[in-house]
Amino acid sequence: RDLVRSRGLGDVYKRQVLVTGADGFIGSHLVEMLTIKGYEVVALSQYNSFNYWGWLEDIKSIKKVQILSGDIRDPHFCKTITKNIDVIFHLAALIAIPFSYDAPDSYLDTNAKGTLNICQAARENGSIRVINTSTSEVYGTAQYVPIDENHPLQPQSPYSASKIAADAMAMSFFNAFDLPVTIARPFNTYGPRQSARAVIPTIITQIASGVKELKLGDLTPTRDFNYVEDTCLGMISILESENTIGEVINIGSNYEISIEDTLNIIKSLMGSDLEFITDTNRMRPEKSEVYRLFCDNSKIKTLTNFKPQVSIQEGLQKTIDWFTKPENLKKYKSDIYNV
Repeated sequence: RDLVRSRGLGDVYKRQVLVTGADGFIGSHLVEMLTIKGYEVVALSQYNSFNYWGWLEDIKSIKKVQILSGDIRDPHFCKTITKNIDVIFHLAALIAIPFSYDAPDSYLDTNAKGTLNICQAARENGSIRVINTSTSEVYGTAQYVPIDENHPLQPQSPYSASKIAADAMAMSFFNAFDLPVTIARPFNTYGPRQSARAVIPTIITQIASGVKELKLGDLTPTRDFNYVEDTCLGMISILESENTIGEVINIGSNYEISIEDTLNIIKSLMGSDLEFITDTNRMRPEKSEVYRLFCDNSKIKTLTNFKPQVSIQEGLQKTIDWFTKPENLKKYKSDIYNV
């Protein structure tokens, strides 16, 4: 905290912000919001030979952003790109839970080792502020609700295990080296540009594409859904507070809803009477399913000025409006289950 005060939140933190995973769903929205708020943003997109920048291709403020391509699994690359950076929002990760059953080694490499590389680079380049993006999946099925930051961690999938390891690695740099680290732990984010592997986009894209029946997994779990703009507001509020360094902080709405009730809201908003069938390919192994997530967001409200802005009905309508535009819907393969 002394480091934050000495640098001056109002000055330095309006300069250079690095966003890893900027080409992804949340990352692209965060880049947009940071540019609107006046930050100078360096956006890291995963290297590919097509020179394709993912969802950054769709943002209106792309000309204000310096875009780099590379891979956080390379420690030397991480050290290079963090020079002259004041803040790192670290979002780069493998996130699809089903694929983590098939490729757990890749998740450990990217999520845990990649976080180590970012933290080590931040330390070597002048103790850069790091906001490490976690996930509510690390809590597993709720042992009590609402879930606060003291809830036990339960690795119910290789993905969640890799994120628990990543969080622990990041926090170890705070404890061992005084690196100014915060663990930002969003609950279930949804909105425009989300992957169709997630339940809300898969419902919307199937209805919009005219299927005769919806293919879905288990509808009984509950979630604390957060519109993507609220998640990004929460992350920026963590940056702009002097009280968040060294803390683990949930970002959520403090509102719980089942997948089935979410489905029914979407059907109502889209004027659909489609019935659903259970697709066993979309079911997690029983002990791996997280049946209940419900966020206690009192800590972020205490430490920052964060307050959720978008209700579930409003957020779902905004999401439907985006996905049902032909130019957006054509980017999704609604007839294929996207692991």
